[in-house]
Amino acid sequence: MMPLIAPMIHIKHPEAKCNASQESFVTSAPVEERRFHELFFTIGNATIIYHNRAKDFEPYEADYLEWLGGLPEKVRAGMEEKGFKECRSILSFTRYVMEKNDIGQEEFVRNLVGKAIYDEYLQICMK
Repeated sequence: MMPLIAPMIHIKHPEAKCNASQESFVTSAPVEERRFHELFFTIGNATIIYHNRAKDFEPYEADYLEWLGGLPEKVRAGMEEKGFKECRSILSFTRYVMEKNDIGQEEFVRNLVGKAIYDEYLQICMK
C-alpha cells in the first residue's frame, strides 16, 4: 500500500474549512491527477487572496461607471440593475479596482506562488 503524502497546496485558502476540503479532495484523487489539483487549488487560493485585497481600496462611483463602460451591453444592463453597492463584490469589478491601483492579477498570483510553481501551473493546467 502506498503511503499517504500530504497534499502540496502551497497557498492555503483563507477559510480553514475550505483547506480541509481541498486537502481531502487531493488526497482522494488518483495519484496521476494529484499534482494538477494541487496546482489548481494553489492558483485558485492565490486568486481569492488577490480579490480579497481589493477591500484595501475604496472604490468610488466613478470607478463603477468606468467599469460599466467597458462591459458588453447585456452584462452592463444587469450590473446597472444591481447598482454600485452590490457590484462591489463582483470579481470583475474587484479586479478592475485592483488593476486601477497597479496591482495586476497575474503578476500578484505569480509573485505569491513563486515563478517555479506558476510556470508549472501554466505548463500542466493550460494545455
